This record gives sequence, C-alpha cells and structure tokens, in this order.
Amino acid sequence: MTDQAGATETDSADIPGKRTSASRTTLSHIMTHNDTNLLGTVHGGVIMKLVDDAAGAVAGRHSGGPAVTASMDEMAFLEPVRVGDLVHVKAQVNWTGRTSMEVGVRVLAERWNESTPPTQVGSAYLVFAAVDADGRPRRVPPVLPETEKDRRRYQEAQIRRTHRLARRREIRELREKRAAEGLDD
Repeated sequence: MTDQAGATETDSADIPGKRTSASRTTLSHIMTHNDTNLLGTVHGGVIMKLVDDAAGAVAGRHSGGPAVTASMDEMAFLEPVRVGDLVHVKAQVNWTGRTSMEVGVRVLAERWNESTPPTQVGSAYLVFAAVDADGRPRRVPPVLPETEKDRRRYQEAQIRRTHRLARRREIRELREKRAAEGLDD
C-alpha cells in the first residue's frame, strides 16, 4: 500500500503542500499499573500503541482523511517508563510520497508530580498510506519542511525510504531465486 518505486516528488504537484507544523501533534497519557509488564515497568506494547495512535492522527490530519499504518521502522526504547510517568508522544510528518507519508515520533516521559524536564524514552518512524473509502491508496499533499530540523528530517526520511525499498527488493529477489532452485519454503 505504499508508493511505487518510480513515484517522484512532482507526482503530487497538483495538490497544495502542507507545512510540517500543520499536522504536528502531541498525545499525552499518564501511565498506571494497568500499563505494566512483568518487570513492573510500562509494557513496550503500550508505548507502541501510543506511538501508532499519535502517528495515525498526524497522518490523517496531513492527508485530510483516513491513513493506515503500512510499516514501523526503528522503534527504539531508550529508557524504561514507570507507573506515574506522564508520557508525551510527539509526532510529525517528515516526508511524503505520492500516497504514503513517513511520520517521525519522539516519546518523552516525566514524573507526574515533579517539575523536572521530560526525558526522551523512545523514538520511532512509521509509514502510513492514505486510503479512500474503499481502502485504495489516495494521493497526499506534499510536506513543506519549515525549519532546518524539518529539512534534515525530510532528507533522512528519504534515506530510510531508499533502504526500505532496497531491502524489500533484495528479499523478493532472494525468494524468487530460492523458488527457482526448488527451495520453496
């Protein structure tokens, strides 16, 4: 459901672009004992759901309609999250193709009852595909980076996309080769 390898940035030229700040959002949630794993810290799956929720909201806002998660790259857990932490999930569109968008997410945590600055506890990159009412891919507006940081994120997102496409192509070629050799799995 993501863009084809041959898609270019000009494919969306007839759709007005949107600035990165237009869809940027923060989702905040206080962690409770219901969110914990067997070690007593917040379960990674709980954090991943918050990440997907925030990224989905950003993708829908940017694309002006429904968008579905196509992939999640590099979910990194940097520090444990504890019961009583106030978690902030910050998300923005980093890059857009013809029908897909990369959303970057930073996860921050702070104690609910302290006035210390939040600590980054995680990060992730997700790819969303905009879909129509029938679930078919639909075009998205180009993202218009506003700051140097936004431009860096855009360039890094292009690198990640190139790597995703190359990895997908190499795996497909390997499977085709194995099938031709009679080594079907």
